[in-house]
Amino acid sequence: MARPENVALVKARPGPPQPQPQRRELFRGQRKESEGSLDCPNLEFGYGDADGHGAELSELYSYTEEPEFGTNRRCFEEDFHTQVRGRRWLELDGAQQKAHIMHLLDGLEVVNRDKRLKVARAILYLAQGVFGDCDNEGDVLRWSRHNSFLLYQLGTFTAFLELLNMEIDNSQACSSALRKPAISLADSTELRVLLSVMYLMVENIRLEQESDPPEWKTCRETFRMELGFPVRPEEPFALLLFTMVTKFCSGHAPHFPMKKVLLLLWKVLLFTLGGFEALQAMKVRKREELGLPPLPEDSIQVMRSMRAASPPTYCIELLEQQQQKRGHRSRRPLMKQDSLDIYNERDPFKNDEAGIDEEEGDEVDSGIEGELDLMERDAIIPTMPAQRAPIERVSFPKGLPWAPKVRQKDIEHFLEASRNKFIGFTLGQDTETLIGLPRPIHESVKTLKQHKYISISDVQIKNEEELEKCPMSLGEEEVQETPCEILYRAMLYNLPQYMIALLKILLAAAPTSKAKTDSINILADVLPEEMPITVLQSMKLGIDVNRHKEIIVKSISALLLLLLKHLKLNHIYQFEYVSQHLVFANCIPLILKFFNQNIMSYITAKNSISVLDYPHCTVHDLPELTAESLEAGDNNQFCWRNLFSCINLLRILNKLTKWKHSRTMMLVVFKSAPILKRALKVKQAMMQLYVLKLLKIQTKYLGRQWRKSNMKTMSAIYQKVRHRMNDDWAYGNDIDARPWDFQAEECTLRANIEAFNSRRYDKPQDSEFAPVDNCLQSVLGQRLELPEDFHCSYELWLEREVFSQPIRWEELLHYQ
Repeated sequence: MARPENVALVKARPGPPQPQPQRRELFRGQRKESEGSLDCPNLEFGYGDADGHGAELSELYSYTEEPEFGTNRRCFEEDFHTQVRGRRWLELDGAQQKAHIMHLLDGLEVVNRDKRLKVARAILYLAQGVFGDCDNEGDVLRWSRHNSFLLYQLGTFTAFLELLNMEIDNSQACSSALRKPAISLADSTELRVLLSVMYLMVENIRLEQESDPPEWKTCRETFRMELGFPVRPEEPFALLLFTMVTKFCSGHAPHFPMKKVLLLLWKVLLFTLGGFEALQAMKVRKREELGLPPLPEDSIQVMRSMRAASPPTYCIELLEQQQQKRGHRSRRPLMKQDSLDIYNERDPFKNDEAGIDEEEGDEVDSGIEGELDLMERDAIIPTMPAQRAPIERVSFPKGLPWAPKVRQKDIEHFLEASRNKFIGFTLGQDTETLIGLPRPIHESVKTLKQHKYISISDVQIKNEEELEKCPMSLGEEEVQETPCEILYRAMLYNLPQYMIALLKILLAAAPTSKAKTDSINILADVLPEEMPITVLQSMKLGIDVNRHKEIIVKSISALLLLLLKHLKLNHIYQFEYVSQHLVFANCIPLILKFFNQNIMSYITAKNSISVLDYPHCTVHDLPELTAESLEAGDNNQFCWRNLFSCINLLRILNKLTKWKHSRTMMLVVFKSAPILKRALKVKQAMMQLYVLKLLKIQTKYLGRQWRKSNMKTMSAIYQKVRHRMNDDWAYGNDIDARPWDFQAEECTLRANIEAFNSRRYDKPQDSEFAPVDNCLQSVLGQRLELPEDFHCSYELWLEREVFSQPIRWEELLHYQ
């Protein structure tokens, strides 16, 4: 059914009527909201594991923590000048620096909390780069790295880990925070100092530079092993941080500084499991071990070489153009514009004259005309054939960015349909026998097999099926002890709580969330003890709160994506277990809710005060804060962390919905298409690619009219997204006739996951196939631990159960 605007436009063609003033103003007002789809520049964004080193360190601190830099410096210098008179830290040799650090570590072992905090602040000052002795920001970062390695070599991380465990178990601090009506920065002082030192050590040691000395490289590997493998039995360091997250979300510890915990958790996972390039190398290596052919291309390199497409414009933006060009449009109604600027001047869809946008012309005009038959269209638009460009002027693109892929299942379905059609019976999963099929089918099968792709997940699922069928003959599976495997095993039994807690915090930090009284308070480590009095202080706090939320979204999105990717490579059912709990915790609507905002405003937001960023604020005198200095910010055309978060969330959504019909239908039910289409306004190739992937999987469910009205988006999908042969994404034939039981799909997957977890991680004595000792001497010779109360009543038991019971010799002979 056509929309009112479409009806008005079709009826208006015989003559150019004057638009109503109120309607024109309405369209102009609405156009302001969607400003940017035509004017948005190409964003020069380099996606990676993390932002630049200085930016990552600066995000650790809130602007309200800025006075604490001076406190840390005073705590260090008071003690340092009593130990080493008349010299600076930079002037000491390595042995003297180590001696002073050992002196500070001794001070951590005192009972008095205030003295312990003072020493911890002095160590934090060292980790922050002894900025009091430095002249510029580069020196601060360099000394911060140097001191971090020095601190680690002398056992500082282990000492701080013990202190962190003490603070987590500090019931007095928890009960004090629970009694307070408003929690502020002061409630988490000790935790913030400890977490800051640990974060600086992890981030500085994680960073690799060519100029690093050999002992630093050795130190880095040792630290990675220490973090990735259990510090205590069955508990890697990341698990302690996950426990802090769940404790905070349960309401038992509202004073925990969640931003610092999440940042540290993300960097620990990044350090121990490896970043995106390390993951790609691991994937290549694992395919070699399994005897699979190499990957058709390096996905990271392909995405880096992609160019952004012009986003589809919107109906509101188009109507003003139509009103201005009504006379011209009545003569040439379907003139095509440069639909995608991927190929610059070589665009095959480009014509001499620029008319209305192709896609929006379809959205506006084809509402009625799309329902007309061909003869009626010819009667209304007699000049349509004249608009076609001459055939010799068309330049086709050289090739698509991705090699097409075919699954084994696709070949089986194709042959099943072909045999049913030409022979009348099928041969099950046989993909070799082609007898009785015509020559074109032989060629098709040959082409499909040339592009056949077997994933690591396919091999893992097949192995799991065999282990379930033949547990005795195949024996025990050899599981490689990787950091990812150890982390999953440690997280397994509380994993649902971890996922729910992360999504709760993500919801509270999302810009689209409304403030609710029952939602968790994530601002405990940003609100000062005394609330702002002046307008400037309020502006500064407002920027700080927004920045705080953005950093939380960034860290959660990055750590969830990293976890999903590593678990998928380690074992597909580990990935599916985490994915299913994310879906059950409403992750899909949460991410769609996040994108249901003015995404251009979010990506270009300037919630930063550059003069207060670390390390700038430590080596420069702070100017007097004014409205101008607060709004100065950086001169970048976008906010790196916000664009990074958006891409991460889109990638998570893709991972949750890929090959899952039930979850794809969730995207359709939640009306994600217009939300995702608005995200195409951001002219960044990688972000557009993941949006187009999400649109591709649901196009067949959106109906013919939607596809007709969004031909520009369909073209972008064709040009940017990998093709799956035999995939009818652009047509959606017989969708309604397919009897998919979505609930059964999820239940089957859950049963497979539970079988996998039970087989691999349950204790052996609970297993159905545990060995049984049938030897009488062996059984009677075993020592059994009996409870203490049994020893007290042993004689009574002997009298009642043994002496007073008659011996039935016939039954004994019967059992023989």
